[in-house]
This record gives sequence, structure tokens and C-alpha cells, in this order.
Amino acid sequence: MDKRDFYQTLVQQVDAITAGESDIIANMANISAILFNALDDVNWVGFYRMVDNELVLGPFQGQVACIRIPVGKGVCGTAVAEGKTQVVEDVHQFSGHIACDAASNSEIVIPVFVNEECVAVLDIDSTVFSKFDQQDAIGLQQIVDILQQRSH
Repeated sequence: MDKRDFYQTLVQQVDAITAGESDIIANMANISAILFNALDDVNWVGFYRMVDNELVLGPFQGQVACIRIPVGKGVCGTAVAEGKTQVVEDVHQFSGHIACDAASNSEIVIPVFVNEECVAVLDIDSTVFSKFDQQDAIGLQQIVDILQQRSH
């Protein structure tokens, strides 16, 4: 199965499981579980929520994680500050990377917007270098889009 088909299947699963549910935290929890179980070579999948102008740990699957991340710090904080997806092939080369799990080597972070305000980020870490590419960014954005639509 190619990545486009793979993500289409995940989008359908996320759409079905979140249908009729507007609670963003409940939807984040199920999305984390779906992605953690479907993606190969990932060691952390979850969300950080914006609370009082900093990122605070939300629903996730994986190892214990950093609880708070300032906006502009690390890959997650950079995604919020820039308002755009971050695809990092080697987190060890990312200036200001916050190492919550030393086994992580690559990362993708996608901002979540509700009413044009960044309310969270989807963060996925992999033990494999260069795990994520543009196709991952597109597929995961479709999943974030569903979360955003359900959260209005």
C-alpha cells in the first residue's frame, strides 16, 4: 500500500471515530491511539495543547514526555511560533531541540487551529532518521483538518 492509500485509510478511521464528537481532548486521545498503532517506527504520538501561552502535554501514546514547552522552543514550539508544519529529518541537528526521549531521531509537528488560533500541535517522533516526508505531512494534515472541523 502506498502512503496516499495508507493515509486515506487512516483519514477514514479518524473521520468515523470522531463523527458526532466535538470534545477536542477525547478526539485527540483516539487520534493518538490510531496513529500510534498504525505508523511504523514511531515511539511517541500525541498532542500538546496551548494553555496560558505555552504548550502543555495532552493526550498521547508512548513514553513519558515533557510536560511544558515554551512557544518558540523545540520543534513543537517552533511549529506554534511559525504557524506551520515542521518536518525534521534529524532532531539532533535542530537548534533548540528538546530531547524528551533520547531514542527519537526524527519528528513531525503539525499545528492545530480552531477559529484561526493555534490551540495545539500534533507531535510524532520516530526512532528512524528521515522517517517523515511531504506525503506524511499531507496525510497527517488531513487528519488534523478533521480534528479542527470537529472542534468548532
